[in-house]
Amino acid sequence: MATATQNCIAGVCFIPLDATAPKFFGFSEFLAGLALMVLAWTIADVRYRFRVRTAPIPLQGITFSVVAGVGVLTLLTDLWRAEQWLVPQGGLLTPASWQALLGGLFLLTFLTWTWFAFIRPPRYGRHNAERFAQTLYRFILKGSPTELSVIADELALSARSLVRHATDGGRFKNFGYQSEEEKQRIPPKVEAYANDLLLLIADKRLCRAIVESSSGTALAIFREIGETKKYGIQVETFGKNIVAEAIANKDSFLFHEAEGYHSGLIGYHKPLSQAMFSNYEMVETIGTLLDPDFAGQKEWDAEQWGAYCRAVLMALRNYVEDGYCGHSYVLYRAKGYLEHAVFDLYKLDGIGNSSWDDDIQARLRVVVKFIEDAVNILDSKGVPDDLPLRIRDIHGPVRETIYDHIASVIFEVIFAASAVTKPHDRCWWIQHNSVWGKLFNFHRLNGDAGKVVKFKVRRLLYDEVARMNEFANFKGAKIIGFCLNVMGLTVRTDNYGMDSRALQKAVLRWTRKNFVWLHEHTPRVAGACLVDGMSYDAENRRLVKTYPAEGLRREPHFVYFDLDPAPENAVGPAEAA
Repeated sequence: MATATQNCIAGVCFIPLDATAPKFFGFSEFLAGLALMVLAWTIADVRYRFRVRTAPIPLQGITFSVVAGVGVLTLLTDLWRAEQWLVPQGGLLTPASWQALLGGLFLLTFLTWTWFAFIRPPRYGRHNAERFAQTLYRFILKGSPTELSVIADELALSARSLVRHATDGGRFKNFGYQSEEEKQRIPPKVEAYANDLLLLIADKRLCRAIVESSSGTALAIFREIGETKKYGIQVETFGKNIVAEAIANKDSFLFHEAEGYHSGLIGYHKPLSQAMFSNYEMVETIGTLLDPDFAGQKEWDAEQWGAYCRAVLMALRNYVEDGYCGHSYVLYRAKGYLEHAVFDLYKLDGIGNSSWDDDIQARLRVVVKFIEDAVNILDSKGVPDDLPLRIRDIHGPVRETIYDHIASVIFEVIFAASAVTKPHDRCWWIQHNSVWGKLFNFHRLNGDAGKVVKFKVRRLLYDEVARMNEFANFKGAKIIGFCLNVMGLTVRTDNYGMDSRALQKAVLRWTRKNFVWLHEHTPRVAGACLVDGMSYDAENRRLVKTYPAEGLRREPHFVYFDLDPAPENAVGPAEAA
């Protein structure tokens, strides 16, 4: 009775803890379980570490606190048991239930960690926006290619949330149109972090990892943009870098999603290419998908230009099929890039042993094929009734149509080809067989759209020749040389060359009236009008086209074109005419 009194305080009685009671979760069991947890945490790769760090709860801090608390309590429990210290008497919390509580907390911590690491990976949201952004920032800042390839794959899970939470700037965001209300608006934290993350994932190293090993992430992002129609979110840099890395890597989706004949089902479906380029409104609003990096563009070969052309054709097809008629800024810039693709044709001038498959000629074939495909797309839609055939210079490129853009590409390709003037065989192959013969004559581009484009090309060529009346220049001289070479010095009467006969007559007329004056006053410019195999006979005042003795021709064949004398008082081609 005295012992019971001594062990009771304020009505609460205490009894010694039974050292012989069953023990199923003590400090030794905790250490064994902790060893397994530490092993799991240690061997977990970057994927699971990223998931744990971006969980919607501070999982690392909670795990440490619970494990530390359970460890201390199990150690104290074993000490209490060994010393048989007093514990409250009663059935509310027995030694067995106390062990079960500690073991349950320990197990729940492990299961929570496993849930977020393996079962249900965390996605970007309002509960983990800051942790997600900070974790991703650290991984990208570190820049490990191995880790970035894993992180790139993990981002696919959050693509939907990032796009839906990001701010949509609208169609005119690139023009700086923003109301005062929009300027003063403070976005919620989840929205602000989403905007920052879209800029963060534009890092070139991460984009390279996405292209190399996780194209599904780009597919998820752009497909979500297309479904939500949030074309104005901040993916300009991300999209540009994805396209640049995809073109630089010949094992990327742009090359595998080429043609079904070569790539199978993926080549027919083209999932990522369709998601990125087949929605013209998205391409125009983002604005940078067809803007390659200038430094990288200079290193592209024909195969890479082919991939770029396929992307442009996808956007062009949707532009035409959906009936867009306004000025297209992205297609206009793409036109300039394609014109630049053949700028170095001049390097073939004077080279007689250049192979058919050298990269310069291969790039020329790619651009010419693009022109043919683009015109076919226009033909499939039909020519609009209100299409203007001529655009005055005073209106500028904003008034130009897609027909004018394609005609401009053809003109620039012709001008680039005009730089190859010798030897004769190389000149003929480049100027006629590779360019003119693919676009004119032989019923090429003979649909309604093709006829409109060829009309505009003829107009551009003639305008350049007519500009020689204002001042003699080498560009106009090269165009004259090209026309004289591919169309000849005599006008044929058969159906061959019907689509260029009017241009041929105009060029021959100008040449007849002005060449002699041009040769007398600016002989270098006049010389630029003549390609190899064509010469000026000053004594007889005529041009001579020489076909050398080769093949079945045993003797050279000459074609003459008589010229008018230059007026005595003429001071320029205009007065000579």
